[in-house]
Amino acid sequence: MGGDQANERAQGITGRRAILGAAVLGAGGAVLGLPGAARAAESRTAGHGGRGLKGLPVPTIIGHRGASGYRPEHTFGSYELALDLGADIVEAGDLVPTKDGHLVCRHEPEIGGTTDVASHPEFAGRRTTKLLDGVSTTGWFTEDFTLAELKTLRAVERIPANRPHNTLYNGRWEIPTFEEVLVWQDEQTRKRGRQVWIYPETKHPTYFRKLGLGLEERVAKLLRKHGKDGRKSPVVLQSFEPTSIQKLNQLVDNPLVVLLSSAGSRPYDFVETGDPRTVADLITPKGLREIAGYAQGIGPTLDLVIPKNADGTLAQPTTLVADAHKVGLLLHPYTMRNENPFLPAEYRKGSAPDGYGDAFGAFKRYFATGIDGVFTDNADTGLLARADFLDG
Repeated sequence: MGGDQANERAQGITGRRAILGAAVLGAGGAVLGLPGAARAAESRTAGHGGRGLKGLPVPTIIGHRGASGYRPEHTFGSYELALDLGADIVEAGDLVPTKDGHLVCRHEPEIGGTTDVASHPEFAGRRTTKLLDGVSTTGWFTEDFTLAELKTLRAVERIPANRPHNTLYNGRWEIPTFEEVLVWQDEQTRKRGRQVWIYPETKHPTYFRKLGLGLEERVAKLLRKHGKDGRKSPVVLQSFEPTSIQKLNQLVDNPLVVLLSSAGSRPYDFVETGDPRTVADLITPKGLREIAGYAQGIGPTLDLVIPKNADGTLAQPTTLVADAHKVGLLLHPYTMRNENPFLPAEYRKGSAPDGYGDAFGAFKRYFATGIDGVFTDNADTGLLARADFLDG
């Protein structure tokens, strides 16, 4: 994005990477009054304004879709609870467009599993089957609704078998827009006396671009409108499609992160353009150097950091953390959850799908690899795990 960045990249680190890489301890908020969390809170440095991510601790605790372990995901109830629990950054949100071009926060454009749309007879005829990134998907899609219509829906818990307690909150919150999130971010920053950070994602950008609903331009327009398109702006942008991050790199100066799925998978923009590379190619030293030319970080699945054995237990860590750090990229892998089915086998306790395992033990294993942060549905657990890890 200019000669200065080119000079910095020649030195193996970008200006934005310098912002992202600083490790300053601090919880960014009290967490239920628990001792470990209190120690972390006491260690935070005073005043984060204008300092970029230097004011955040490492490993950074990122509230995945808010506090989705406790509230239906991508709602203001989930986002605010993540801040209450001490999350350093809130993933608010996964961005998908409406029929009339607004950006809203949903995990996927198909909303049958995350809203009460199925109970609205007036929308029964909207149920359809589409090819979403090559996968036949049946349900209701945000691009078939106006924003006004989506605002009549309410969010519900996406995985009730694992989180039956979250169903208590079904129907309480509506679907937020990205612009509402940007306003909310400022309100929460003033209310809490500290800078609130968000980490939105462009979802299925190739799919939406072909529908005439390009995401990147809409994201950039809103960021510029709200004065949040600079290198120290408290908004980190991410996508599973490298070309989406490359487009954003031309439009805004925010920190950018390329998300990486399983090693054998191909980003869908690669599929569309005939690029034969897989994620395994992107995490080679050559692939990581290429990513470092337009992004400041990667968001790999945890299995790319520590693979699993055939029995589901953790194997030896890969060289990904060291390889990424060599080219100046940070790593924010995903996703840590407390429930048994989502933990490595050796950290499970019993077989109840909603039962908690030894999440603290799993966090420790991942933190020991040198990752710069982690997405988690349970920010309070992550914060306590970080305090334990930093205390040695």
